[in-house]
Amino acid sequence: MGLGLGEVPYVDADLIFVTDLLTPGERARLAAARSFYQAEVRPLAVDYWNRAAFPFELLPRLAAQNLAATGAAATSHLLTGLLQMELTRADTSISTFYGVHHELFAAAIDELGSPEQRERLLPGLLALDKIGAFALTEPDHGSDISRMMETTATRSGDEWVLNGTKRWIGNGAMADYVLVWARDTADGQIKGFIVETERPGFTATPIENKIAVRIVQNADITLTEVRIPYTNWLPGSRSFQDTNVLLRNSRIWVSWQAVGQQLAAFDVARAYALERRQFGMPIASFQLAQEQLSRMIGNATLSLSLMVQMARLQESGRLTMDQAALAKATCTTRMRETVALGRGLLGGNGISTRYEMAKIFADAEAIYSYEGSYEINALLVGRAVTGISAFS
Repeated sequence: MGLGLGEVPYVDADLIFVTDLLTPGERARLAAARSFYQAEVRPLAVDYWNRAAFPFELLPRLAAQNLAATGAAATSHLLTGLLQMELTRADTSISTFYGVHHELFAAAIDELGSPEQRERLLPGLLALDKIGAFALTEPDHGSDISRMMETTATRSGDEWVLNGTKRWIGNGAMADYVLVWARDTADGQIKGFIVETERPGFTATPIENKIAVRIVQNADITLTEVRIPYTNWLPGSRSFQDTNVLLRNSRIWVSWQAVGQQLAAFDVARAYALERRQFGMPIASFQLAQEQLSRMIGNATLSLSLMVQMARLQESGRLTMDQAALAKATCTTRMRETVALGRGLLGGNGISTRYEMAKIFADAEAIYSYEGSYEINALLVGRAVTGISAFS
């Protein structure tokens, strides 16, 4: 007979004891968060994913976990990354929702906002009483957005007037605030502006029929003569270069997602292999199934090891966009192979969300594409190691 899941070796799939790098208090916090995510987030994910609906009732309990790790609960970069990894391990969509809200919107307020903006907005954002979105990408501009952004902001007395369109805006269909990046018509520089979603001229249209992160409420956004107070401009955003710290850190967050996605696939594949019987035996006893599981956990462990070093670089203040691009390109490539192996191991059941693997497999495609596609990040790494830019 196969081992029950409670008896399986390396139940958390940490074959290299990464958690030994944490303090006892951090280990306890990570274990508590993992338990919460597995008990409260994972069980509801498939149903909401199938319906492309968002579980608003989860928000107070999610906020209580203080995944943001701010204030008195501030943590090391390693623990923060592992918490992000564990949330993705439970469900990619909820992790993506939270990452957009905190790693992009709230972090922008904290990093680039005025003292008044931080005091006014951050308490509600950290409590998840208010939801933020980050509007950078446009319908015709993604990878070239820094050069070709068409959305504009024009100063008009004590106001800004915004015009333009944005595409694929995570949380855009449910946000209270959207951080819109627009080109200042006075100096041609790209700056960030807080837009309350109830303002006249602002519309958000949900994007339907997605095959990945279906719980996330992505939207097409249109801004038509939207007027906001002058003080809604983030004063720390004076050019596109000021977004670099946000985009660099978000690529690290997405790289941690890629690790969590691999562990999610491994968890489902191992449980299935132990329970599924063919020819009178659990398929976990077959050589080919064990080889597939070995490659899956190998990919995940290699990715995790890389991310441990990224956390060290963050702690020392040495992390650059080159390294963030390396992490994002490498971890998502390994992730694609891992989830494909997991889907294959489940056979026909691997294409049904009833067994979770189909959701994990599909969600991996979003991780592979957002926060800089694989190709763009690969070219950033290529430029770093050759000194030659392949961008036109």
